[in-house]
Amino acid sequence: MRLMKNKNITIDDLARMVAKGFDEVEKDMAKRNEVNHRFDIVESRLERIEKLVLADHKRRIEKLEDEVKELRGLLAM
Repeated sequence: MRLMKNKNITIDDLARMVAKGFDEVEKDMAKRNEVNHRFDIVESRLERIEKLVLADHKRRIEKLEDEVKELRGLLAM
C-alpha cells in the first residue's frame, strides 16, 4: 500500500483499507478451498482407476497362471 506524504488518513479510511484487505484474503481462501476440493476429486478418481487397473492385472495374471499349469500338465504326459 502506497501512501502519499502529508495525507491525513481518517479512522474511516483505515477501516475501509482493512476491510478491503480482509475481502481479498476471503477471496483467496475461497479459491484455495475450491482448488483443494478439485484435487480431492482428482485423487478419488485416480484411486478408482488404480483399483480397476490392479484388479484387471490380477485377473490376467491368474489366468496366465492357470494356462501355465494346464501347459505343464499337458507336457508332463
